Amino acid sequence: MNLSIVGSGYVGTTIAACFADLGHDVTAIDIDETVVSKLNDGVAPIHEPGLADLVKTHAGTSLRATTDYSAVRETDVTFLALTTPSNPDGSIDLSIMKAGTRSLGDALADKDDYHLVVVKSTVTPGTTGDVIRPLLEEASGKVAGEDFGVAMNPEFLREGSAVTDFLNPDKLVFGAEAARDYDLLEALYQPLIDRTDAPVVKTGLREAEMIKYANNAFLAAKISLINELGNICKAYDVDAYEVADAIGLDERIGPHFLRSGVGWGGSCFPKDVAALIAAARDTGYEPQLLQAAVDVNDRQPGRMLSLLDDHVDVSGKRVAVLGLAFKPGTDDIRESRAIPTIEGLLDRGATVVAYDPVATDNMRARFPDIEYASSAAAALAGAHGALVVTDWDEFAALDLEFDAMETPVVIDGRRIVSTREGITYEGLTW
Repeated sequence: MNLSIVGSGYVGTTIAACFADLGHDVTAIDIDETVVSKLNDGVAPIHEPGLADLVKTHAGTSLRATTDYSAVRETDVTFLALTTPSNPDGSIDLSIMKAGTRSLGDALADKDDYHLVVVKSTVTPGTTGDVIRPLLEEASGKVAGEDFGVAMNPEFLREGSAVTDFLNPDKLVFGAEAARDYDLLEALYQPLIDRTDAPVVKTGLREAEMIKYANNAFLAAKISLINELGNICKAYDVDAYEVADAIGLDERIGPHFLRSGVGWGGSCFPKDVAALIAAARDTGYEPQLLQAAVDVNDRQPGRMLSLLDDHVDVSGKRVAVLGLAFKPGTDDIRESRAIPTIEGLLDRGATVVAYDPVATDNMRARFPDIEYASSAAAALAGAHGALVVTDWDEFAALDLEFDAMETPVVIDGRRIVSTREGITYEGLTW
């Protein structure tokens, strides 16, 4: 099938490469000429395991990129995979989405065949039907349901494993209003359905939009709950991880997302939970549990810093921050727990030295005046304390490197460092 994807960010690039790998002919559309050039040269514009190989393999054949929206006329289906950043109140900013939709509608004005427009971006309930559809009709001069269809197909891609998640989905959600739109989506995903036997959920537009928010809100709340329980365990000198292992055996709870620590970040959980809270408040409903999940998450970096305060007065002293990405396997620092951690250290007058395997350049743009080390060992050398914020595998192998610290105090926010004689070790929630 011929398909086009508007937006070549994290989601757009991943699904473009994966659809090409499924055998489809894919055209990526983006206004950034640098991104377009990279894709056409076979270079992935973002860091994501497995993505570079797919882009290199399919670029120039089943995957191409352009800045010209008219390319959609040669395709059957167009995905809108544009960013929906947060407004100050947590609601989503649809300005980029609206601009892309208008450009898409302009291009579809000169297409005779039926075309399906699929919203892939995360948008609050009602957006696809009440915002995207009217804009397409206005710009194209065509009638939804007759000349073109609209659908919602939320993504469930985790940074650091997005390619694997796409090719091995837990579920596929198709939100639409017409049988032929469901049929087009099913035909598009048929190679993946045949390969994985993934369950397909066929539902309405608003339900599909809400499923994505409900999915992320539930997981974020689960993490905050295990962090709250971990904080209580810490107060009672109880090993939170032993407790989590036991409760995870209950099939009603399950073992996933039960590693207590310094909290969640990234591009999805913070933005989606904030957007759902804002949307709920717009209806007059106060989502107290979701707000509590955010509050617990926001407190975790401060709790880690307070544990360091118990052992070291960091004013004027060198402190190592290990891990800057919000999670391992990505260079994304959006809402990383390292950001409030570094801010707290600077407020205390510490000299911060930071290290991350891949996210240093991104964090340097946020904190240009702190020191960035070329290795964990270099960051630890001469430090009076160390805070482990991201659970990169290489941190689990650290041992003798701690002996080079001036004061070997280690506050582990991810339970990845092994304790031993000669280290003053504190786990955040255990």
